[in-house]
Amino acid sequence: MIVPDFEAWDLFVAVAQHGSFAAAARARGLSVPTVSRAIARLEARLGAALFHRSSRRLSLSALGQEALGEAQALVAAAQAMEERLGEATTTPAGLIRLAAPLEFGRAHVAPLLPDFLARHPQVTVELALDDARIDIVAAGHDIVLRIGQLADSSLIARHLCPVERIPVASPAYLAKHGRPHHPADLARHRCLIYTNAPQPDVWHFTGPEGASYSVTVSGSLRANSGGALNPAAIAGAGIALQPDFLAAEALASGALEPLLPGWRPPPLGLYLITPPSPLRPVRVRLLMDHLAERLRRPPWVSAAADRPAAP
Repeated sequence: MIVPDFEAWDLFVAVAQHGSFAAAARARGLSVPTVSRAIARLEARLGAALFHRSSRRLSLSALGQEALGEAQALVAAAQAMEERLGEATTTPAGLIRLAAPLEFGRAHVAPLLPDFLARHPQVTVELALDDARIDIVAAGHDIVLRIGQLADSSLIARHLCPVERIPVASPAYLAKHGRPHHPADLARHRCLIYTNAPQPDVWHFTGPEGASYSVTVSGSLRANSGGALNPAAIAGAGIALQPDFLAAEALASGALEPLLPGWRPPPLGLYLITPPSPLRPVRVRLLMDHLAERLRRPPWVSAAADRPAAP
């Protein structure tokens, strides 16, 4: 029986994640020739290239793309097995790669990490904040927090809490342009558009007795960050469709007002997502439980309720 080359598969995953042989070698504390020889061994066994190489760029071949997910699962399973077997006598240690949406991560994820790291001083968390949808397997993340309507997937997802979207505008905008009373009215208003939404220019609403309505909106400001739309909405530049965690503070202070009572977009959720393998290191399981416990109740709801309104 031919024994799998586990070291080479681990180095293949490292090269794919770090983007170069040199970076993978630094991450593993090895020489570049050692990494190069390991990849060459794999390619010789498979009879095909795992990477396309040029003087300027390294990229996965079709075979490499096909192999990456399974190789990551293989490495993760081995790590999880070792940690689980040694869990009784060892302290959780090592790197956790965590990803979250930009504004949500800044406001509600980053503040949760110091307490976790204080309790587990040998753990390191690498936090990536980005509103773009990412391939969790290809990016090498251990945990991803995602806001949306989750499509069917091979990934493992845990629903943490609901996220509501609210049409909002400033009192100054409403005084100048009037208040919409039905979603159809939004077509004649200036709207602030979040471009990372599946259909940025079409806003969908559900209303009284299950009625639904979709409206095409337009405006002079578009952004791929919901947080970037808040200052414009507060300044009176238009109507924004904001998640409640972004609008809560401005709504509590009166800087923004909720619109279209009785009409709301389809609800979203905050999900904790992990790669397909149920085997994961204890450090990852501990952070998953920590985040799930702290985010089970929407923290922005209580924060807005406790904050006194501006006079």
